[in-house]
Amino acid sequence: MQDTIGKRLRAYRKLKNLTQQELADRLHVSIAIVGAIERGTRVPTNDLLRQIHDVLGVTEQELRGESVTFGG
Repeated sequence: MQDTIGKRLRAYRKLKNLTQQELADRLHVSIAIVGAIERGTRVPTNDLLRQIHDVLGVTEQELRGESVTFGG
């Protein structure tokens, strides 16, 4: 799952035209942490995930690559 989050984090970051450094600055973490998450070698904490959602404007499901099913 870390690999999926990392790939999606990189994709959403690039869609927002942010560098790793710019995202790290907005999240108040080091560029090394952003890079490690994107590579899938580090798992973000729940608090950091919430910050990522806020900064990038994506839902947790989008970041995790989960599909949302609507009943009806």
